[in-house]
Amino acid sequence: MDTFVNTFKSSALGVATYFTPLLKESKFRESGVITPDEFVEAGDHLVFLCPTWQWMTGDSASVKAYLPKDKQFLVTKNVPCYRRCKDIEYLEGQEKIIEESESDEGWLKQTVKQTNHATWNLKALKRSRMTWSKEKLKEEDDDDNTPAASMDDFFTNGLEEEDPHTLVTVRPKCMNSVEDNIRRTRTYDLSITYDKYYQVPRMWLFGYDENKTLLTVKEMYEDFSQDHLKKTITVETHPHIPSPPMASIHPCRHAEMMKRLIERFEEDGGRLMVHQYMIVFLKFVQSVIPTIEYDFSKKISLS
Repeated sequence: MDTFVNTFKSSALGVATYFTPLLKESKFRESGVITPDEFVEAGDHLVFLCPTWQWMTGDSASVKAYLPKDKQFLVTKNVPCYRRCKDIEYLEGQEKIIEESESDEGWLKQTVKQTNHATWNLKALKRSRMTWSKEKLKEEDDDDNTPAASMDDFFTNGLEEEDPHTLVTVRPKCMNSVEDNIRRTRTYDLSITYDKYYQVPRMWLFGYDENKTLLTVKEMYEDFSQDHLKKTITVETHPHIPSPPMASIHPCRHAEMMKRLIERFEEDGGRLMVHQYMIVFLKFVQSVIPTIEYDFSKKISLS
């Protein structure tokens, strides 16, 4: 039944998208949406900071005229997913609704400490302007000791204080000495497209098991936040790749969330620039897919 409903909604949105005029004037600060040109600008910056992300052309029959032919969507492949969502130890009573609505489908943040390669220094974000030189980028790449941040960091002044009572999840070591160095795990191919109807980026996910066999939809659901299943997660056809239906994070709330983030940064004396849109987008979307370790961006600074 859910599949039928999603298919019907997808078809209806396809028609609506066709008749939706292309956004040409920037409304980034006012509404949290971006134009196709701003999508490309933000994507270029993501590729510059995180070379694991690359631009792709996709199926020639699906090229969108409003985007450069060689920059139709972004892809990163073989992203590790070491655990299932049920294996994450959440702090009891520490879940917070980030965004509430009458439909009761707000973004839910689970308070959980994870060992992740990503670093996110929000205090630095508010102090200085983004440095584009490769020399500066190299210096930042050498600093891997900054604590990782959670979704709450976007709505507070700086990073959370260290909580000695926080449960820390640690990946179990393999018993076999060979497996200590080569770990078999699920992986995901992730892609980001521009949604013309909602005028925001949209995340798509394609999963593989430890033997590189495609995951079923039911198996992929094990890696997604249970609070977002069938609300934020949908299964639809990718707009650029002729393949089986993929899991996708529905973009209906993205603009609203980005607008809130922009406002919060400005309230705290910071300023979010449009070329940094994709970096922040990846940060808040990870609350939906907390076990997929795609975010390897280093410290970023905003003016």
